[in-house]
Amino acid sequence: MEDKEKLFKSLNRINGRGYKAYLDLKGSYDFGFFTLFIEHVQRDPFASPSLFRVKVPEISFPNHLYENNERKVALEDYISRAFMEGIKRFSGYRTGSGKSGIIQIDSGSQEILQRSCVNVDTNSLEIRFQVGLPAKGRRILGKEAQRIILKVLPEIVSYSCLYENLDDDLVLRHIEGFEDAEYIRNQLKEEELVTFIADGSILPRISGVSDKPLLNAVKFRSPSSLQISLETLHHDTMTGMGIDEGVNLIVGGGYHGKSTLLRAVELGVYNHIPGDGRDMVITREDAIKIRAEDGRPIEKVDISSFIHDPPGVEDTNCFSTQNASGSTSQAANIIESMEAGSKLLLFDEDTSASNFMIRDERMQRLVPKDKEPITPFIDRVRELYEDEGVSTILVMGGSGDYFQSADTVILMEHYLPYNVTEDALKVAEEMPLNRITESPSKFSFKTRIVRGESIKPFKGRRLKLDSRGASTLLVGNDSVDLSQVEQLVDSSQTRAISYLFYHYSNNFREFPVNRNSPGKGDSKSPQITLKNVLDWVDNVICKEGLDVLAVPGRKNPHNLARPRRFEIAAAINRLRTIVVNDGKG
Repeated sequence: MEDKEKLFKSLNRINGRGYKAYLDLKGSYDFGFFTLFIEHVQRDPFASPSLFRVKVPEISFPNHLYENNERKVALEDYISRAFMEGIKRFSGYRTGSGKSGIIQIDSGSQEILQRSCVNVDTNSLEIRFQVGLPAKGRRILGKEAQRIILKVLPEIVSYSCLYENLDDDLVLRHIEGFEDAEYIRNQLKEEELVTFIADGSILPRISGVSDKPLLNAVKFRSPSSLQISLETLHHDTMTGMGIDEGVNLIVGGGYHGKSTLLRAVELGVYNHIPGDGRDMVITREDAIKIRAEDGRPIEKVDISSFIHDPPGVEDTNCFSTQNASGSTSQAANIIESMEAGSKLLLFDEDTSASNFMIRDERMQRLVPKDKEPITPFIDRVRELYEDEGVSTILVMGGSGDYFQSADTVILMEHYLPYNVTEDALKVAEEMPLNRITESPSKFSFKTRIVRGESIKPFKGRRLKLDSRGASTLLVGNDSVDLSQVEQLVDSSQTRAISYLFYHYSNNFREFPVNRNSPGKGDSKSPQITLKNVLDWVDNVICKEGLDVLAVPGRKNPHNLARPRRFEIAAAINRLRTIVVNDGKG
């Protein structure tokens, strides 16, 4: 290890030289209260910024702030946001070409996610971030680099990484808010609830491109008949609307907040920062948004409970296509979600295939069942709950056909909810459906084995793994379209999935904790289903953290965020090259 004076002299020496002279800086430097590691140096000022790592060896944060995994995730999130705030406060002007002078950290948006950019343990605090080393053209600006590395960086580290420089009330608020949300989420199953929306929550967002709360929005107020109170760990009892397990409808006129409520519920699988407005909108962690997804690939999925004997298709018990229709994609999305372990499905009529959701009496008379291969969801929704334990929340503004199937009907009016369950049931009694229930067989599906060797992470000899925003995953020569996977909220989650693909392609032989892998690292084993793999990966990340996903040449990853098992499964299922073996029913 060198001291920072050596770094100062090195920057003087290479000032004005060609950009590649920055490679001389790689190494570690003692800054007194922290150590700086320059781990990767960009090749030119227009390339992705250089990778830096800071380690504070004597952590000043009280142990109780990170004594369990929930507190650790929340504290690390707070520190990453404080580091980002320090960048804004101290970095000042930028000068030079390309990405010169940029300092950035993967601190995220409104959701609090487990990330690889900050790691707190009992001995130290580690921060990983990027710095754009400055140049004019391709000539090194040594003096500017000295300002950034030797002056600005210590100010940022001191501001964000030393507990005495932080507002301890804000730190505690961040941690306790996260812990309260988890405490409520853990109560949902005990109380047979699927979601909880606290009174006073702000659900609308500023715009379609901003996830921040809308100013002066109508605050959520629960109807008395659906109002419940749940205990928190650190604050008073929380009052709000609880939605029970079962079949639940959200109805109402256009523009009154139906989809806004559902969107808040679907993102309630994540915890949010204090002040977001949805920080006490808590949904069970297994909720999945289901939608039609024309054009997606499907590989050997048993969709026979919804689609049976369509023209030109031999077997929907093992259905494959590279260009799914709206109805087949929605059927596959349901089966794949259940295969991954979901017991809570969310639907919005705006993004559903209408012929998959309903089939009315008139259409049944005109097109008889023997000419219609689709069993509509309305004929499976009760069976899914009663036989499979799968609850649903459906936004339905244009059809009342689901009234007789519903356990709860919530009317949204001017962004406020009203319990109209009794009214809906009365309408259903006064205007009974004369349609015939069309579910010719009992609901069933098969689990599957995805062959790891069918995932090809190399492009030629080069390992190609990355994300393009949250919606596109890059793996080898292939790109995976995740734009319709609506609960994937961060590009760093997508990148983490791409890294996982590398390990899956090797049947997890290079996973650092391969000793406990499914089938002893052999995903070709006929016993190892996709669900087995998801269970195991979940467990490993819980125990080992995101660094377990590191791939060759990318030690100490700085920009990964933890994805849910359901988005991992969604990405695997949308990779067009996967090879699947039949599993079991």
